[in-house]
Amino acid sequence: MAYDYHGTRESNPVDLLTSAVFAAHFVNTVSPTFLAEIIEGKQEFIEPHLKQQLANKWHAGCAAGILNAPDPTFNPSSDNSLVRKFNEKDYAKGKLENKRALQKRLGLIRDDKAPIFFWPSRLDTIQKGSQLLAEVLYNVVSSYWSQNLEIVFVANGDFQQHFKNIVDYHRFHNRVAVCNFDENMARLAYAASDFILMPSRFEPCGLPQMIAPIYGCLTVAHDTGGLHDTVTHLDAENNAGNGFLFKFFNSDGLLWAIGQAMNFYNMPDKIKEKNIKRIMKQSLESFNHPVTARNYIDLYEKMLQRPLINSFA
Repeated sequence: MAYDYHGTRESNPVDLLTSAVFAAHFVNTVSPTFLAEIIEGKQEFIEPHLKQQLANKWHAGCAAGILNAPDPTFNPSSDNSLVRKFNEKDYAKGKLENKRALQKRLGLIRDDKAPIFFWPSRLDTIQKGSQLLAEVLYNVVSSYWSQNLEIVFVANGDFQQHFKNIVDYHRFHNRVAVCNFDENMARLAYAASDFILMPSRFEPCGLPQMIAPIYGCLTVAHDTGGLHDTVTHLDAENNAGNGFLFKFFNSDGLLWAIGQAMNFYNMPDKIKEKNIKRIMKQSLESFNHPVTARNYIDLYEKMLQRPLINSFA
């Protein structure tokens, strides 16, 4: 006899999640694009019966996607984990001091001009795209060797040892740091880094890509789910967009997006500063609890306008 859900899910004829979607008047997922991907059959791990019930709700106008929001403590102007607090007006000085502190703590090359890429998500083998970065890590570090490009992992997971092995083999210890997750270190890494890496195979919502730009750290991501809803490809010359997206889930796509990020990094300071200040300000205004709450209120008001009918009729 099984005593938990996972022990019975293959044999239990009752699917409580699918039944709940069927019985509900309205349902919501944690991003609009992830909901659309389920309905379009792009997420293979979603069981057919659940997909069908979500599609039924969608076509009836009774399904929505509402993004989560970061905790309000993720704000560089008030974050006590930082060596120096900052906002969009003095971000350059603030990020520099935090970069120096991170490099010192992790034993990285102490170079003010070194671009830092931060991996903020768990190192798993299914969702987060760890294998894509593993395939190109040597190429990335060696291609920007003269600029002392650095990569920082503050994350646990099955793939962590694989990255440690790569670092040991190539002797990248002063260019790549692989650390267990620590809340304070992660916050410092957001403030110190120039980019985060989120090459997820799928992403229902995601929070790091919302947190990072608040700290002036731009996102390199696979164009899927909640990442699609929160990251738009940067057009620095026209002061638009907030990150770097690649369409196809493969290492070539990730390598291309990292190259795009480095092209931006190597632009004149005046162009970079204008974009980063804009992105920090827009991110604070967009990725917060009041915005998310307003979307839920709008959904609840929409629900109240519908007549109560028997869902089983």
